[in-house]
Parts: sequence; structure tokens; C-alpha cells
Amino acid sequence: MRSFDNMHPWIQYGPMPDRTQLDQTLECLGWEQEGILRCLRNNLDPAVAEDAANLVVYGGKGRAARSHEDLDRIIASLKTLRDDETLLVQSGAPVAVLPTHPDAPRVLISTAMVVPAWSDQETFWDLESKGLTMYGQMTAAGWFYIGTQGILGFTYETFSSVAKQHFGGTLKGRKILTAGLGGMGGAQGWAIAHNGGRALIVEADERRARRRAQGGWVDHLTGDYDEAVRLLTSSDEPGSIGLIANIAEVAPRLLRDGVHVDIVTDQTSAHDILNGYIPIGYTPEQTANARAADSEYLAAASRSLLQHARALLGFREQGAVVFEYGNNLRGQVRKAGLPEIMVIPGFVNEYVRPIFASGVGPFRWIALSGSDEDLRKSEEAVLEVVGSESLGRWFALAREHIPQQGLPARICWLGLGQRDAVCARLNELVASGEIGPLALGRDHMDPASVASPLRETEGMLDGSDAIADWPILSAMLNAAQGATWVSVGNGGGVGVGNSIHTGMVVIADGTERAARKIKRVFWTDPALGVARYADAGYPQALAKAAESGLDLPRRTNELKQLQMEETR
Repeated sequence: MRSFDNMHPWIQYGPMPDRTQLDQTLECLGWEQEGILRCLRNNLDPAVAEDAANLVVYGGKGRAARSHEDLDRIIASLKTLRDDETLLVQSGAPVAVLPTHPDAPRVLISTAMVVPAWSDQETFWDLESKGLTMYGQMTAAGWFYIGTQGILGFTYETFSSVAKQHFGGTLKGRKILTAGLGGMGGAQGWAIAHNGGRALIVEADERRARRRAQGGWVDHLTGDYDEAVRLLTSSDEPGSIGLIANIAEVAPRLLRDGVHVDIVTDQTSAHDILNGYIPIGYTPEQTANARAADSEYLAAASRSLLQHARALLGFREQGAVVFEYGNNLRGQVRKAGLPEIMVIPGFVNEYVRPIFASGVGPFRWIALSGSDEDLRKSEEAVLEVVGSESLGRWFALAREHIPQQGLPARICWLGLGQRDAVCARLNELVASGEIGPLALGRDHMDPASVASPLRETEGMLDGSDAIADWPILSAMLNAAQGATWVSVGNGGGVGVGNSIHTGMVVIADGTERAARKIKRVFWTDPALGVARYADAGYPQALAKAAESGLDLPRRTNELKQLQMEETR
């Protein structure tokens, strides 16, 4: 285990320093570089990262840097990076600092990109073992992870949609079985309970389970199956029970025992059957150290996946609502020899698609000063610009119930015409000295920023599920518009070879340069999301494109017709 003595105290073990002092000194030559450095370090804050000592941020083994030595080199480069230079990062390793210009990105990141015919798990594991690449999930290698809150909006909206479609708008009295209490799955208990449901969440890694319980993300934690079942079934009150056990053993047992559940899903790290999904009979430590040459281990993982999947199908036959929660469980099970698993739908296509189709996605920001007051003032500014009753309720709920992890941060769902206005106002507050600098950006799971046929783009109207031009266009557009940093990755959420995705962030430091970048980036980025869905033929996107005056050459006639109808 490394001490990180030469690094920022945020990623040393022990109590956090007083974050209110963070804005007193810059370690870098400007706020753009400083903002990047602080977000990188925030990714590796032990309160944020799943395994900071090994540079793992979340999602199995999604890393922020390829090695400790590369992390040191990245930090050293950021500290000396000028306003007319750009740092290039290849799969977690800094490979060049080149002359550019002040309105260019300060950092460009490409992670886990492999020529398509070689972009399979086995080849990637081999390349990774040789130190040539790394797996970076989405915002791990993109240096903009904000802890469990980052997925919370998605999770809450998903279960809210499940409630609307199947249970009259509420999960009150409903029992939910799921698994996974890692960086992504940790939000499930909170989201289910706040939709009125009662959840049993199975986690094979005791350390992760206890961490979520200590953070307030689950209400009860036990290692006893009978106690967990009693806690689940003895009350209809909203709540969550964590069970330290293996879901591949628990799900079949629940089915045999006749335990009734209304909804079944899963957020284990099934996208990574080598170092993420824990097979029956193996410890988390053995999984973390498994090697691709260990055929016995991989066979055990396949057996566990099949056992787990057969239970999911069994619950479905009994009438439960069963869906995959974006971890490529279905793809891995199909590969293991059970193609019937594909009757289970994915969560985006089943429940989240209408949100994306309207060009709305998860916007987020970080208060780089470390000040909770800066976060509160920025929330108030967002409400001033695009306030709604539901957004106000979300902020109030988040303030009261979401445990802070790392630097103060918030996430909310905004679209075209909202993000640019909000970010411009936030930069004005920084310029006036009312708040400190902010990092403004979004998740990689945005309308145009991801191609993932087993998750975000599954079941597109025009069959464009696997078309990856859109995220590449997104990255190029954001680089051209001058985002402070832009990242591209392979395999986030669903494993290498199954997705291409991009992220971007702009540092709002109150300068005119920041104002220029914000005006460009936060209008064209969501506009591309609307264009992507309009091109696929979604009526909501076409209506938004017409309303916003977008020029979409392939949809000119439809847009003109919509605009004419609007003026009548």
C-alpha cells in the first residue's frame, strides 16, 4: 500500500483537512490547471474512490491513472502546464505536453481505445497486463467522479419510472431484490426507499457493504440470510437491507424459499468477470488478483453468472418486473451459454429513453473551493435560472439526505437552453467573488456522448444502437469549443468493446475566457444530443430541435413543418 506522501493530503488516509482553505493557494499556473488537478485528486479521495491505494475509483477496476508513477507524472505536468499548452493522456499515462492556445483544452484524455477487431475482453486483459493500457470506466479516467451521488439521479429516475409503469406511480409496499453496493450500486437503497419501496441488496464484498452502511446508503446490514429475509418481509415501510453474501447463491435460495419480490435487478460488476464479478467460493481479494490465464477462475465466474441469471428468469416467470441495470450481465450470461437471458430488458430502453430523447441528461458541478456555502449558493443560482418545483425538492432532499463524499458537488438533469444559461450565471458569481471557482460538466451518459448497444443506446428507433460516430463527434466538438478537458473511453459500464463514450468539463473561474468557453460548450454539447435523437427520428427531439432553431440537414422538411405548426 502506498503512502502518497508526495501528494495532496486529500488522498492520504486519516481525517480530511479543512477544505475551506483550499482556495488560498494555487499549486498550478492557473485555475484551469488547478481545477483539473483538484478534480483528479477528488477522484482519489478515499471518501470518494472505492480503492484509492490502487487508484481504483469505481466500477470494478476503473482507474484514474495507469500507475502510481504515471499519477505522479500527471500531477507534475499539471503543475507546470501553461495556458498555451495541452497535456495528452493515453490510458492513464501522460505522453506529451504540446503547444496549443489559451482557448484550447488544457488536457485531452483517451482511455482503453483499441482497434475494434481487437477490442475484446481477452485481448484487452493481455494488453493491460503488459502495461500498455488501462480500464477507466467513464468518469474515473475522465477525472470527474463525484461519488455515489453521480449515479443517484439515474437510479432514482429509473425506479420512479418503474413505479409509474408498473405500480401506479409509487413503490410503496413493494419489495425489491438487487445486488451490488459499489460506486454505482451504492445508490440503489436510497433511490428505492425514496420511491417508497423496500430493498434487499446483496453484496459479496463485506468492506464495500460496511462502507455503504456507514455512509448512510443502507439502513440495515447483516450477514445472516434469515435475518435479511425477516427484515425485508416484516414491514412495508420504505427502507433498505444490505446482506453480505453472494447474489448467485442468494437469488436461487430466495426463489426456492418462495420469498415474494416485486422487482429484481442487479448492479454487480458483471461487466468485468475477471476482476469485478465475484464467483461463488471466491473472496473479493481473490477476484481482485485473478489473472486471465486462470481458466478455473473464469469457469467459476461463468457458472455463478448462469446460476444468478436462471434465478432472474425464475422471478420473471413468477411475475416480477426484472430488468438489467446497465452492467452487461445479459451479455456475459449470453456468452456463457444462456441466450434466453436477452428477454430481460435493459433499464435505459425500458425506463429512461424519453428523458434522453428530449435532449436532457445529467449535468453536474464541483465547488473547487471545498466550501459547502459555495455549493449552496450555486444551487440557489441554478434555481434562479431554471428553477422548478421538482428541482427545488431535489436540492432540498440532497442537502438533507445525501452524504458528502469529497469536494462539495451536485447533480441535476438539464437540457438544451438550460445548461448554457446556468453555467453563464455561475461564472458571473465566481467573477463577482460571491463564490469560488467551479468545475462544470456532465456524466458520460448523456444523449450524444455515448454509444452502448446494451445500455444507453439499446433499441434506438432507427437501429443505430452501435453507431459510435456520435460520441466521437461529441468529443471533437467539445475540444473545438475549448472545454477545459475532454475525455474519450471504451467500455464504461458494460466492459471493453461494448461502448464508446466521452466526457467534458469547463472550469468556471470568472474570467472572460471561461465565459467564452461556457457559451460555446454548454450550448453545442446538448444541441448535439438533440441532433442525435432527432436524426434517429424521436418526436421529442425533433420538436426540441425545431423550437431551438437547430440546422439539421437530414431533417430540414420535418423541422420546417414543426415550425410552421408552432406559428399557426
